[in-house]
Amino acid sequence: MKRTLVKFRNSALRRFIGKHEKYAPVFFFIGGFIFDTLTLGRVDRLYDMVVLCSHMTLLTITLYLFNIADDVKGRIGFLDRYKVYFPLAIQFFFGALSSAYVIYFSRSVSLSKTMSFFIILLVLLFANELLKKRISNKYLQFSVYFFISFTFFSFMIPVIIKQMSTRIFILSGIVSLVLTLLLIIVVYRKSPSTRAEVKFGKIIGIVLGLYVIINLFYIFNLIPPVPLALQNGVVAHHVTVQNNKYIVSYEKEEWYKFWREHQLKFHAKPNEAVYIFTSIFAPTQIEKSILHRWNWYNDDLEEWEVVEDIGYEIAGGRDDGYRGYTYKNNVKNGLWKVEVITEEELIIGVIDFEIIMNNSSNPSNLVEKKF
Repeated sequence: MKRTLVKFRNSALRRFIGKHEKYAPVFFFIGGFIFDTLTLGRVDRLYDMVVLCSHMTLLTITLYLFNIADDVKGRIGFLDRYKVYFPLAIQFFFGALSSAYVIYFSRSVSLSKTMSFFIILLVLLFANELLKKRISNKYLQFSVYFFISFTFFSFMIPVIIKQMSTRIFILSGIVSLVLTLLLIIVVYRKSPSTRAEVKFGKIIGIVLGLYVIINLFYIFNLIPPVPLALQNGVVAHHVTVQNNKYIVSYEKEEWYKFWREHQLKFHAKPNEAVYIFTSIFAPTQIEKSILHRWNWYNDDLEEWEVVEDIGYEIAGGRDDGYRGYTYKNNVKNGLWKVEVITEEELIIGVIDFEIIMNNSSNPSNLVEKKF
């Protein structure tokens, strides 16, 4: 009776998928996105790590089974019965993993150079029509798989070993490259249909090309230094510390500009110090040197000038981020930006503002907030 019920449910699901074949991959892709959006929080939380590792492992297994299913037809009953679901499972895991990266990267990205990598993730996330129609294309499969695995290990390895540096990023890339090449080699050897469809040198060349491109993104500071994330960045008139609380006095932005704490126009008196307050999330036990790079825009030369780098140490583990601030005296009128960077000069975020000198009293929109 139980076996009959399973068969009935399986056939009913097959009919449903067949009836909605055009939209089923979309539903599964969006389902993966929604699942992670609702459940993921901190990348170093045990639950998040288990979920992401499970997604990556199951994606690898499903890709392997999907690519050998036609070659073992009739010999393995399990594959015959369930191979229709493999493309949907691949869609789900692609959606879940890419959405996880969008969630984590969005906490690190400001309107800076790193936005270009964030846009790639968004394109990957919403390129469902391409994936839906070409999921059987093995070149596309393994290209997307390598990109996702590279990003996965760039998150996971620093969290596990409690370190992050250029060497760790290189290690992440090598691990993902080796695993992807091993998967391709195993599938290529086990699947005659893959050997007939795929040119081995071409697929290896594509993966190696992606490897080089991602590393170039890193070299030119186009990838945010995840798992670090800028949670707050405020230009302030004053910052004090009382009872382990940072009291930040700043000009509050209009209510409808909810995405920004401070107003872009900073009204300063002559000789007044300008403060930059930041809180940076880092996984537990990760310690890192952080720099505030103060830049001033020279209108005459029409370029940004680095005024000063001011650094401090952070330690991970706090939900609301490790807090710190720097300040400068004798600032000039004009456009400023403070880049929050690592010692490797990877950009965590950018705080933009314009200093307007005047002798008037305190601005009417001045507020104090505890962080």
